Amino acid sequence: MKKKIPLIGLALFLSLLAACGGSDNSLESIQDSGTVEVGFANESPYAYEEDGELKGAAVDIATAVFAELGVDNVEGKLSDFGELIPGVQAGQFDVVTAGMAINSDRCENALFGEPEMVYGEGLVVEAGNPLSIESYEDIADNPDVTVVVMEGATEIEFLKSEGVDDDQIITASDIPATFSAIQAGRADATTGTEMTVREAFESADTEDLEIIESFEQPDIDGVPSYGAAAFSLENEELRDAYNEKLEELKEDGTVAELLEQNGFHPESNFVEAGSVTAEQVCQGEY
Repeated sequence: MKKKIPLIGLALFLSLLAACGGSDNSLESIQDSGTVEVGFANESPYAYEEDGELKGAAVDIATAVFAELGVDNVEGKLSDFGELIPGVQAGQFDVVTAGMAINSDRCENALFGEPEMVYGEGLVVEAGNPLSIESYEDIADNPDVTVVVMEGATEIEFLKSEGVDDDQIITASDIPATFSAIQAGRADATTGTEMTVREAFESADTEDLEIIESFEQPDIDGVPSYGAAAFSLENEELRDAYNEKLEELKEDGTVAELLEQNGFHPESNFVEAGSVTAEQVCQGEY
């Protein structure tokens, strides 16, 4: 005859189970399972899904690092960009591999690996650039200009720091949606990392839009941006193990090669091991 668990005891048991259960994002658990779950935001060429396959520079780098850690199966979990850090903190995935720029605000909510890439900003406007927008300052100087930005992207704060009013900024779920906003007349411009904007512009293959080749990079903290993997604040062991293997792959040329394979420049977009650290970027030194 089975013994009945008292209601109070059952409640305590379930509470303990909940505390100990759920997603175990520890290094040991990931290595035991042979699978790592990565959060990404479908932003080419950093991390994106194509024909059901996870691709991109950040994905390839993370895959190489985890292979060195004995983890060969990388599973992607698509999320809105603004939900990536909350997601890794909540244990929805083990790591964010989206080429996410390190900044002080994000450093308060996530542990960043060492920089994997460096990049600047880009700008797309209506074909012919009728409002003569060539910088964030140009947007700030004309209150009638509306700029659309991917939700959660660092460019929102970049624009504000250059004097762009909150009322001038709207958001969209991803880069193609920002292009659609311009084409539909809901916005006059969009901005994002230069590689993402350029690749999306070339893929769009439309005469309705124009990428600003003479774009003036903003002279503000966070530009250029340093992209890195992000981990839960409670997962220092995994972050440290990741960093150790990342450094080895930087030194043997693997990271530069993977960047080049994804359209990045193997020198100008590459961050040499030890040249710039995540801690320095978090502290605003770069």
